Amino acid sequence: MSVEQLPSRVREFANYLDGLLARLDQGGGWCGVFWERDPEGMRACLDGREVPPWDVVESLLSDLAARYGTVDTAAYTEQARALHAAAVAAHDARPGGRDALGDRLDVMLREQRYAADRRTALEHALASAATRAEADALRLDLAWARDDHTRASARCEELRLRMAALDPREPEPPVSGRAGEVRHPDVPAETPAPKPRKRRRGGARFAGAVEEDTGPVAVPPVVEPAPAPVVSGRASPRGARFAGVADEPAEAPRPDTARPDAADREEVLATVEALRRLRGAGRTGEAHALLAEIAYWPAARFPLLAEEMRHAGLAADWATLLWEAASLPAERLVAAADALTAAGHTEDGERILREGVVRPAPEIGRAVTGLAGEGRHREARGLLDAYVRVRTPEEAARSAAADPGTLVPLLLEAARRVSDERHWDLVHALRVAGFTA
Repeated sequence: MSVEQLPSRVREFANYLDGLLARLDQGGGWCGVFWERDPEGMRACLDGREVPPWDVVESLLSDLAARYGTVDTAAYTEQARALHAAAVAAHDARPGGRDALGDRLDVMLREQRYAADRRTALEHALASAATRAEADALRLDLAWARDDHTRASARCEELRLRMAALDPREPEPPVSGRAGEVRHPDVPAETPAPKPRKRRRGGARFAGAVEEDTGPVAVPPVVEPAPAPVVSGRASPRGARFAGVADEPAEAPRPDTARPDAADREEVLATVEALRRLRGAGRTGEAHALLAEIAYWPAARFPLLAEEMRHAGLAADWATLLWEAASLPAERLVAAADALTAAGHTEDGERILREGVVRPAPEIGRAVTGLAGEGRHREARGLLDAYVRVRTPEEAARSAAADPGTLVPLLLEAARRVSDERHWDLVHALRVAGFTA
């Protein structure tokens, strides 16, 4: 189909995308990643034969903000979202549009499962890494696997919504841990832009098919968190991390969560300036190594880092730092999330916990058991609150194996704070797993 024959809304978005790409470094950031991993998909989008998934557009806008610094990201995002929604509606309304969406959803479900399996394998490998170099390489691969899974999950949800828009009478799949339906995943609003790396397989970043024959896939259910407003910068956030958790009695601050002092601020400023210089000089390897080191800093410094890195135009590096910190030991992970939330960076605090609880179920169980055994009940509750919201009931049930007597009551309490339905789904999953609920 020629450009002239395209629906006007699709042509309008293709022109917008062409103008956006013209302002970016084609070999850098996410733009470079997309061109490397799926050049045909990029050309199809520029020609108007396809409309890119929204996460791709959002990543390109983050490239724009990183390149020009003063870009009004909110205004650009609002404009892009409106053009994208109109183009999607026009594209899908064409003959055969709904069938094409169904085919693509099948592809993305396989991509989602592949990425989830790869992420789990890399997490296990990272836990037993013998050297720092090996650990660094595994962390980078794990970051890619997490990104693949996040994007595949987001695209599955986007495709379902597009299909539902073509057939409003079709109900959304019900929430269950039992029936195996896939629900809305919790997707981070911002993703990091690590240096592109050669991969051993061709990822279908836009619309392609997976290369290997994966056979029938049993897709794990991902249950949608209970809806709750997330407002950054609240003066008095309720609970510790997620809305709906009642305020808890104040505990004495631990050394790693104490308020930052002048020395902390001086160290943060100097390090952010060093990172800015490394990025400006194109020394990406050294910049990544510095981020990996910063991830192990005291939790009190994280709010300062959030403010100073964003102020310096290093928002993408801040996102990468959160990914690095998500692999911290559980008690340090919760401390960092607490510090961010207490300083008004609520979304960052929630995000670091969401990404942190993707680790294997037995590891979560051991971490919570250890925290509870040390009397650190607030940290244990915070970790479980995040865990039962973003993982399936079956996964939550598997985490109880580390210490059923301790973990089953804590898991049920956390699930009840989410919703009655989540609580009963977990009760069922625990019984299936052989635990008395």
